[in-house]
Amino acid sequence: MELMAPFQFNYELSETLLLLFALLTGIAFGMFLEKAGFGNARKLVQQFYFTDMAMFKVLFSAIVTAMLGIYWLSYFGVLDITQIYINATFIWPQIIGGLIFGFGFVLSGLCPGTSCVAVFTGKLDGLAVFAGMFTGLFLYAEMEPKLKGAISYSSIGDISLYELFHMEYGVLTFLIAAIALVAFWIAGRVEERFSNKALKH
Repeated sequence: MELMAPFQFNYELSETLLLLFALLTGIAFGMFLEKAGFGNARKLVQQFYFTDMAMFKVLFSAIVTAMLGIYWLSYFGVLDITQIYINATFIWPQIIGGLIFGFGFVLSGLCPGTSCVAVFTGKLDGLAVFAGMFTGLFLYAEMEPKLKGAISYSSIGDISLYELFHMEYGVLTFLIAAIALVAFWIAGRVEERFSNKALKH
């Protein structure tokens, strides 16, 4: 199992070092989530009332940052973009999965990552989401062999956005960064409007 992107190093990193890097990265990620308040379901659920769009802004920022990082690392020859693993796309199963995920997020106020943070900071709602998530994973693992035909029905392979739209990666990155800036401005206006309404009531 590859734990890092295919960087073009002149030396091989040991599996132990890669595991240590993954552990430290995960701990740091969790700490930043908690510091940002994302271990609190009350804060996260506010995005569905349009009064606090912090999670939306953070997730979109992460996407743009990752795309820019991949582009520049590839441009300078540090990263081989063609070797990055891409999850296969199964249209209908992933649409259904997205709807279930979204329903669970709205209902609980937590996603898989933030539920882990909530668990390790002693929040019982985080523990409930964590338990539900692993119950769902177990049930899916048990049912998956019987669902292979339905799952593979709408497969379009391991295709990326720039391949899907037949665009240069740099052009796609620029467009998504521009969309992000517009989306941040709109989110700020929406957040301001709905926050003012909430204060009036």
